[in-house]
Amino acid sequence: MLDYGSMRFDELIRAGMIVRDIKVRHPQTVPVFEGLGFRESCDDCSIDQVARKYGKRAQEIVEALNESVFGPRP
Repeated sequence: MLDYGSMRFDELIRAGMIVRDIKVRHPQTVPVFEGLGFRESCDDCSIDQVARKYGKRAQEIVEALNESVFGPRP
């Protein structure tokens, strides 16, 4: 479970967000997506959709992305 203290929910990356939007807003997430093997053809899908396609848990992806943007959880 994410716990970023006073971080507003609308600032966090969520599973329903589109990959391309996340990459544009937070370029530091690109290596995370690449490390997971996500292709550019997945950029117009949500994290949920891509997670299902690659057999991964969306929550784990979201946590890795948020950590790359906001740092480790306190």
